[in-house]
Amino acid sequence: MSKPKARWIVIFVILVILQIITVVSSGPVPAGDTSGIDKADTAWMIVATAFVLFMTPGLSFFYGGMVSYKNVISTMLQSFIALGIISLLWYLVGFSLAFGDSLYGLIGNPMTFFGFKNVGLAPHPDFSPTIPFLIFALFQLKFAIITPALITGSFAERVKFTSYLIFMCLFALLIYCPLAHWTWHPQGFLRQLGVLDFAGGTVVHMSAGFAALAGAFILGKRETKIHQPANIPFIILGTGMLWFGWFGFNAGSALAANGLAVQAFATTNMASASAMITWVLFDALVGRRISAMGACIGAVVGLVAITPAAGFVTVSQSIFIGFVAALVSNLAVYYKNRTSLDDTLDVFPCHGVGGIVGMIMTALFADKVGLIYGETQTFYYHLLALLIVGVFTFGGSWLIFKLTGMMTRLRVSTDDERMGLDLSQHSESLQINSAA
Repeated sequence: MSKPKARWIVIFVILVILQIITVVSSGPVPAGDTSGIDKADTAWMIVATAFVLFMTPGLSFFYGGMVSYKNVISTMLQSFIALGIISLLWYLVGFSLAFGDSLYGLIGNPMTFFGFKNVGLAPHPDFSPTIPFLIFALFQLKFAIITPALITGSFAERVKFTSYLIFMCLFALLIYCPLAHWTWHPQGFLRQLGVLDFAGGTVVHMSAGFAALAGAFILGKRETKIHQPANIPFIILGTGMLWFGWFGFNAGSALAANGLAVQAFATTNMASASAMITWVLFDALVGRRISAMGACIGAVVGLVAITPAAGFVTVSQSIFIGFVAALVSNLAVYYKNRTSLDDTLDVFPCHGVGGIVGMIMTALFADKVGLIYGETQTFYYHLLALLIVGVFTFGGSWLIFKLTGMMTRLRVSTDDERMGLDLSQHSESLQINSAA
């Protein structure tokens, strides 16, 4: 047996230290005053949390089907591994950085909920007035999990697995947690400005999109940029899982089993349906064939765009949002493909641009405060937020990639890339019928 490399020894030691901290600080889950719990709200939030978790395996199928056959397993694992790593980070300090006592509206105090201290079964008046605080923390965890997983599509087929793990941890703590605090904490500075993000247009999709753009620039082009997707049925399956899970993503963000959740559920479905049909019809209009992959990408773009607006707009407005997002992202993919940028699975044109469209549409149509109601303040602050979030996530991710590159090599070797990441990184392979 070969000797383990030094970095794996360090990583394992860190894991052991985490376990020691967990054991030392462990105790019974604090109950507190649970009299304010609403059973219907709690039941819905448990279900919604499970829905959102289901999205990450869905994303792994969605991305896994799009890459070449020799990179399917590695691409799927890059999404799936986030379920484990981000869960531990969130428990230790991530939740506290995002939702702990606010430090100047920029970040949460890391000690407020360190190791889930004081995260118990009683409702929290600021975050979860009718549900246990613990289920709120777990619901937010699922958002933190899928965000770095979304980024992986930009550098698929060439990233070194260990460097990705390092990047994912740093991104979650230094980019995602501050953004969640800015946007969703009552004292977060974007929320104080009146910026509306119902379920993650800036926090999840724009951050992932701009980080993906930075990753595509830093890692450079693949040896072979053009490939045949390995498994179209995987893409369809992944899209179905994402669409299903997105109901928890958006409707769950109401944090209650109420009319707002129903509204978000309806707008989520209709925006995705509108975007899917718009995408394939636009493909046909410009002379491309209607394809299963196009239908799936369109559906996901609609889900992305409606995310920040889901609880603030009407069903008819959501259909229009899906229509606009599909057109803009379709064109963004087209023009991206005419450049030398190698964003493997079009994360920035779909998630980054889709998130931007969603935030602008939210500022246009948000009930009572949107531009169509004669209010300009929300619109201007949304434009400011788009600028701040874009610069922060792109610049911050660029620095994190550079820092990761100082610790370990970012890209696999040319030989490993030609072999495929399944074999070169994991010694596993997808069995392909030789006659296929």
